[in-house]
Amino acid sequence: METYLDTILDRTRVRVELSRREHPFEELDRESRNAGQARDFTGAIRAEGMSLIAEFKRRSPSKGVIRADVDPAEVAGAYERGGARALSVLTEPEFFSGSLDDLARAREATTLPVLRKDFVVDLYQIVETRVAGADAVLLIVAAIPDRALLAELADAASHYGLPALVEVHSEWELDDAFEVEPGLVGVNQRDLRTFDVDDGLAIRLRRRIPSEVAMVAESGIVDRAGVEALEEAVVEGMLVGETLMRADDPARAAQELLGTAGGDEGPD
Repeated sequence: METYLDTILDRTRVRVELSRREHPFEELDRESRNAGQARDFTGAIRAEGMSLIAEFKRRSPSKGVIRADVDPAEVAGAYERGGARALSVLTEPEFFSGSLDDLARAREATTLPVLRKDFVVDLYQIVETRVAGADAVLLIVAAIPDRALLAELADAASHYGLPALVEVHSEWELDDAFEVEPGLVGVNQRDLRTFDVDDGLAIRLRRRIPSEVAMVAESGIVDRAGVEALEEAVVEGMLVGETLMRADDPARAAQELLGTAGGDEGPD
């Protein structure tokens, strides 16, 4: 039975082929040599204390429309004021209503490093990510079942100066991730096939991740208590999207998660 993830990946491969025809790989590769200096995404995650990667996304398959008519530059600026150390921008167009233009506008509005969050299944997308101005790229183990391809994409990301956040959803995916010797591992607590959230997964898997590998918890992070539990487990970073995107004041919401909101205990 085909899952939602399968559908997204099928559509992604079609989109990549169309892009390749319109903008050949060789041309894109030449453009990558003129890409500007990348910002230090890995350093932002490894900085002392909890690092917030604040995410810009308009919608998701599980939640539908979150905020459709919103300016990525305005949101990114609010995130930076709220204490985020990095940004994540959804660029998948069909299911998340994202774009590389959203990424460029968010990055231009801040001094923060930016992660391109998409379903990367082809070397073309790695080069495309560098040309678009991103500072890091997401590699989802569940989306790349061919381990040789995962290794190729991780190597390509390194070649183009893009730290790869290698995302897993389970213990056995973590074993596959270790094969490419990642410097950054993301634990997404939302199952991409069922959309169920296991809000204890990140803490359980932290015990299996070597201390020299920085870990980012993703999904299911909604309040200060949840963040404190991650801090106690020595999780270096958290990627938060929906909680911040739905907030009337994203800067304040970021501060509440980080415990820097002027004496408030945090959101209810």
